[in-house]
Formats: sequence, structure tokens, C-alpha cells
Amino acid sequence: MTTKQTRSAKPEERELARKRKEQERLEAELAECELRLATLRGELKALEARYLHMVGAPYAELDELRAQVAERLAAEEPENERLQRAAREARARANESRTAVPSKEPREQKPFSPSLELKRMYREAAKRIHPDLTADPNDRARRQELMAEVNQAYQQGDESGIAKILDVYESSPEAVQGEGPGAELVRVIRKLSLMNNRLAEIEAELQTILNSDLYLLKIQADDAQEQNRDLLAEMADKVRQRIADSKARVEVFSSGRVH
Repeated sequence: MTTKQTRSAKPEERELARKRKEQERLEAELAECELRLATLRGELKALEARYLHMVGAPYAELDELRAQVAERLAAEEPENERLQRAAREARARANESRTAVPSKEPREQKPFSPSLELKRMYREAAKRIHPDLTADPNDRARRQELMAEVNQAYQQGDESGIAKILDVYESSPEAVQGEGPGAELVRVIRKLSLMNNRLAEIEAELQTILNSDLYLLKIQADDAQEQNRDLLAEMADKVRQRIADSKARVEVFSSGRVH
């Protein structure tokens, strides 16, 4: 019976059935890729905040001390262009370091570690409201806004927030779609194109992230953690030792014991 029905189906209906299977596969793949990207973003954001607090702040202090030393050396030999240039460069570096460090200590220093339920909620949201699942411009714009809210809720570990966003969209008029093999086939083909484009964008962004210094730091920190070590704490200790050495130099200048 099923075979006869399949044979009697129109070509566009058979093509629609094939495209829908492809769509289902791509929706799942896209949801997983979006989840991987969102998780990696969250992990790197948390790592960067922790780095700036634990290592960046001491580095800013170290750069300030180095600038003071360079400026005092330059002041003693105003005609020495090499020392003048070194002092200017050291001051610029100190100003840049100070600007990079947050003025307030971040509230959350814990690594980003989403729960299995949070990941499940994110996948569900990506499958149902992802912008690339529609070809309608108005619906797409609305989905983009909601997906941005989903990403924010995900990074905050807010499962109920993602559930509320899903409820809002599912109860909206934009969630209702028309029927008809011909029109539906066109819609599915456009969805497939949009999803493939988004997958290419995700891959490009992931490659950029994987080649970044911050990701390299993450790999090193993860390796250290497997050895029960805290890489950032170790880095901070080394910087603090260098700060102590630089403070000693500044004290030498202050006491007039140079030369």
C-alpha cells in the first residue's frame, strides 16, 4: 500500500519528501554547531574575564612600574633619544594595559560549564526558532532577536529564560506556516540554502576562534587543570614576582642610589 502511494505521488511531492529529510538532518546539524559555538564563546568569555582579573591587573601594575623606571632613566639623560623613545613606548604600553583591565572586579570568575539540561534547551531553541529556518524577512528578523536572547540566556545559565523565549515564539502568529506541496518545496529549498550558508559562517568563525591566542590559552589552561594546576594562578604569581623586582628598582631611583 505504501509503495503504491509512493509511486502515485507527484514528482514535486517526492522531491518535497526528500528535501524535508535533508532539512531535518541540517536542522539537527545546525543546532549542534550553534551549541558548540555558543558554548565556546561562553567558555572563552569566562576565561578572558578571569585572565584580566587574575593576570591582566598585575600586568597593568607591572607595566606602570616599568614606565616609571623608563621615564626616570629618560629624565636623567634628556638628550638620549633612545631612552626618550623607550620611555614613550613604556608609557603607551602602561596606558593600554590599564585600559584593558576592567574597572570593577567581575562578579563571576567561575569557568563556563553549561549543564546537560541547559544544552538540551539550547538545541531545542535552535531547532525551533533559528533565523535560518525561515525565508520570510519579518519572521527572520523576529527570530534573530529571539535567538540573540537565547544566546544571552545560555551564557547566563538561565534554563527558564530559554523556555520562556520558546513559549513566546510558539504562541506568536509568525509560527503558523501555510501548506501546499509546490509552495512548501520552495520554502524548504530556501531554508536549506539559508542553513548551509549559516553552517559555513559558523565554520569560519570557529576557525578564527581556534586560531586565536585566547583559545591557545584555553588549551593550556585545560591541560594544566587535568594536572590539578591553575595556569592563571601560576601566571599571576610570576607577574607578582616581577612586580616585586620592579618596585625594588623604583625604590632605588627614589632613594637616589642610581649611578
